[in-house]
Amino acid sequence: MIRIHNLGFPRIGARRELKKALEAYWNEEIDQKTLLHTGRELRRRHWQLQERAGVDLVPVGDFSWYDQVLDLSALLGVVPERFRFTGTTVDLDTYFRMARGRAPSGEPAAACEMTKWFDTNYHYLVPEFSARQRFVVSSDRLFEEVSEAMELGYRVKPVLLGPLSYLWLGKIKGEAFDKLELVEALLPAYGEILNKLKAQGVEWVQLDEPILALDLPVEWQRAFESVYSRLQVKGLNKLLTVYFGPLKDNLKLACSLPVEGLHIDAVRGADEISTVLSWLPGYKILSLGVIDGRNVWRVDLDSLLDPLRLIQEKLGDRLWLAPSCSLLHVPVDLEQEQQLDHEIRSWLAFAVQKLDELHILKQALDNACGVSAEGLLAAREAATARRNSPRIHKPAVKQRCDGVTLQMLERHSAFETRIHKQQARLKLPLLPTTTIGSFPQTSEIRQARRQYKTGRISEIEYQALMHKEIDFVIEKQQNIGLDVLVHGEPERNDMVEYFGELLDGITISEYGWVQSYGSRCVKPPIIYGDVSRPRPMTVAWSRYAQSRADRPMKGMLTGPVTILNWSFVRDDQPRADTCRQLALALRDEVRELEQAGISIIQIDEAALREGLPLRKSEWQHYLDWAVNAFKLTAAGVADETQIHTHMCYSEFNDIMPAIAAMDADVITIETSRSDMELLEVFEDFSYPNDIGPGVYDIHSPNVPTVESITKLITKASEYIPIERLWINPDCGLKTRGWDEVEKALTNMVDAANFLRSRFSHDRAM
Repeated sequence: MIRIHNLGFPRIGARRELKKALEAYWNEEIDQKTLLHTGRELRRRHWQLQERAGVDLVPVGDFSWYDQVLDLSALLGVVPERFRFTGTTVDLDTYFRMARGRAPSGEPAAACEMTKWFDTNYHYLVPEFSARQRFVVSSDRLFEEVSEAMELGYRVKPVLLGPLSYLWLGKIKGEAFDKLELVEALLPAYGEILNKLKAQGVEWVQLDEPILALDLPVEWQRAFESVYSRLQVKGLNKLLTVYFGPLKDNLKLACSLPVEGLHIDAVRGADEISTVLSWLPGYKILSLGVIDGRNVWRVDLDSLLDPLRLIQEKLGDRLWLAPSCSLLHVPVDLEQEQQLDHEIRSWLAFAVQKLDELHILKQALDNACGVSAEGLLAAREAATARRNSPRIHKPAVKQRCDGVTLQMLERHSAFETRIHKQQARLKLPLLPTTTIGSFPQTSEIRQARRQYKTGRISEIEYQALMHKEIDFVIEKQQNIGLDVLVHGEPERNDMVEYFGELLDGITISEYGWVQSYGSRCVKPPIIYGDVSRPRPMTVAWSRYAQSRADRPMKGMLTGPVTILNWSFVRDDQPRADTCRQLALALRDEVRELEQAGISIIQIDEAALREGLPLRKSEWQHYLDWAVNAFKLTAAGVADETQIHTHMCYSEFNDIMPAIAAMDADVITIETSRSDMELLEVFEDFSYPNDIGPGVYDIHSPNVPTVESITKLITKASEYIPIERLWINPDCGLKTRGWDEVEKALTNMVDAANFLRSRFSHDRAM
């Protein structure tokens, strides 16, 4: 019989129970005992859901209080010195201080750097390694959770990030060295972990090595054979797990490693299955990730059955089935969605439903025909209905896309000409200060939005409440002394979801939350058809805000690439085509904002880099259409209108030419957690336009000092001419409280004033 298993389950809870418990604990509204109880209940519930779906081996170790890479750092005792960890066990508050910079106990410190997990919208905490790094098993949590699941009667498969992927994802701090040198110190700790799991009665352990889907240097490829030859524990089976892409030049290596099983992403790497079958030794398990763990569309199960039957004939019981990757990247359960359009809902599958799809495949392959026939029929009907639905294709949208010309992608004049016109219009000082867009979303704001959506207050009442909040935000900014203002976005639930609600061809779920990092959850829009803009989306709010301000007000939009990359995207046409549709819809919005008198328009492309393919050979094709989509959105305005964009929490150094090609007048980027390391790229690359390096980390409750901001901007001025620098936080302020926001922005403005005085004095000397 075929075995089905899962690589990981969403940890946040169907109603975001984990988010609520975490934030209550951080705010000291509940104690640690209550938080731990919430975690136990979520794990129990999730194991039960998976068992009911027919999963033969449930994952353990996929639950996390913040991030699975941070979990492994805690397990291995990799705690930077600034957190003053001196004990033998990494306690929960030390863990949270690494993630957020602060916890209910312990001294605040700068949080660990955060960046994107491969090409997803999930963020991980970057491990920090020194040349004399020690690895000591410093947490019992994984082993306790294994015991917890076993005591409940589940057959378990612990999940660990593999040693080489862990080293690859980490960052060197201090003196330079080769991270591979740490293997000798790391392997004994991994060996201890595996031996402990074996002693607990574990039969299979899942070792995730997603870097095998990347272009690896030869020395890293060679390290795999040595590492896995030494990670041998008699009686403990290892499932080497690769996801997010095909293996390509790492295929033979992955097949030959001394492990008992191999999992491949059979969605993104479907073309490699036959080659893997040829190379895989006869004793190994092959796990095929046939259900897409990163999107929400139901599978046409009929299309999978015949190929799987041929593989089953060859492998027999050595064939396992699974999702392509952890289900962390999709919502929990479609059954909660009672408000979704019935037809669109019938096309979808969330985490629980994806496991049901696996179970149907298993039944069909095991010849439980009567049991599986109903499920196969339902999948067949859903696939046919979606394929033939008139709601998907709109001839007018296609015709407009076909009419895009190269001229539509270019501004009227070069930046050197535009910037002088913009300076004459805006009259901004040296080192202009601004924020990224959003301000704190209070419970009163969220309540007003809920009341409006449910019809408890009228549109006029809702607008009055939002106008009152906008007035409040503008007054705050003007009193603090910011140079370029924002309206605060009180009407927006999320920077992508908001636009998804207003564009045709997109729908929004009610409970389709996924984790972005820690307690931060987002509800990705579902792009099911051709996209168009039926009416203006932000113009009225921006027009009102500008009328209440005595200085420039930014219009705020989310860019087409970010909407695309932070949505569940239709899979029946190229992503580039969908992105162009989004760009045309947003182009109309940009032009109407300009017509309304808005002199600065920010088009956020926070997700530009995360859409980058994992293999460099595919980068240029993506960057070409992604950059063109931004330019199509932005290029229809006059020279005097200043276009900003924002990018956060990614490594940008290797795509700076593409970012420059976007030709935004001002770009703001995250640099605070990396201590301005991102700016080192400008030693070799002359960025042509203005730039605002983020001067403090908004994801930490720590308030930056004037001195720290001054230091960062001074460092930035070593790379960027002072005339082209802006001063701003590294991201929006939606998740922060007003007390810390006021203090932080006041310090930011004070730092700007000090620096203006200092640089003016230096010039006069």
